[in-house]
Amino acid sequence: MDSVENKGDNGNGETSMVKKVEGTEGVDENGVKYIIYEESSVEITENAEELDLNHQRLDKIENFEHMLNLRSLCLRWNHIKAIENIQMLVSLNELDLYDNQITKIENLSSLINLKVLDLSFNRIKEIEGLEHLINLEKLYLSSNRITKITNVNHLLNLQMLELGDNKIKTIENIECLTGLTELYFGKNKVDKIQNLDTLINLKILSLQNNSLTKIENLNKLISLDELYLSENGITVIENLEDNINLGTLDLSMNKISKIENITHLQKLKELWINDNQINDWNSVQILENLKKLETIYLEHNPLIKDSAYRRKIKLIMPWIAQIDASLAR
Repeated sequence: MDSVENKGDNGNGETSMVKKVEGTEGVDENGVKYIIYEESSVEITENAEELDLNHQRLDKIENFEHMLNLRSLCLRWNHIKAIENIQMLVSLNELDLYDNQITKIENLSSLINLKVLDLSFNRIKEIEGLEHLINLEKLYLSSNRITKITNVNHLLNLQMLELGDNKIKTIENIECLTGLTELYFGKNKVDKIQNLDTLINLKILSLQNNSLTKIENLNKLISLDELYLSENGITVIENLEDNINLGTLDLSMNKISKIENITHLQKLKELWINDNQINDWNSVQILENLKKLETIYLEHNPLIKDSAYRRKIKLIMPWIAQIDASLAR
């Protein structure tokens, strides 16, 4: 049975009614389980600070007028089409509308205390309506229909920006977000790494599954710890001279034929370079200089055909802990 979580209830508040959906399990004559859903109403304490209404088949945001103490509102996996009727919730720190049917970012101007906003898996085409959310620290907009990065450059407290799985072609209009530590652009249409020079605090950068052909313009990102560039068209490992703090480098599923230009990455612990075109063991030999490397993914390269594949890797790096998906023994 689906339920509603109420946290922060001290037992003294008044109550309001919010629709919820209850599911009753059954088994048909063929032994197949099924659930019958029935709508009902639930009493919610008005002074609650956290409210979780996940997966309740709600189609509208309503009946929160008196919940002025609410700090966290989670409405994931519903059928909500519009952001509305929450302007009075000025104490909100977190608003989660993941996986609904929202088409427009709107009616958020009064929520100036928001720190986390999740609008992933909706139908949003334009980034807008965030003008007053200057305290925002995490913004999730993955899996929407966004084609251009706009209206975020004023969010100076932003630490994490998730824009994966959209239709973005150009990295732009984020140069003022110098507090960013995590930036996600996976599964877009980006064809050039650019306009990142000011983001000197970045620790995680994901550009997986784009249209990149070259590693470039990362020299200012000296704090970078994790770099994800898989599923692109990169042919050469290059231009990482200043990224000496890299601990994870993902170059899998590209067109790379040679491991090179990484021996200076002395903090590297994980190297993922599977599904490329590496066929020369002399190329792999340079990894003997990376004494902190713990995990190497090399499968689905031509050299995997060598019957001594794993043994040769261990001879080059006796300290290696994991080769592909298996522990090194």
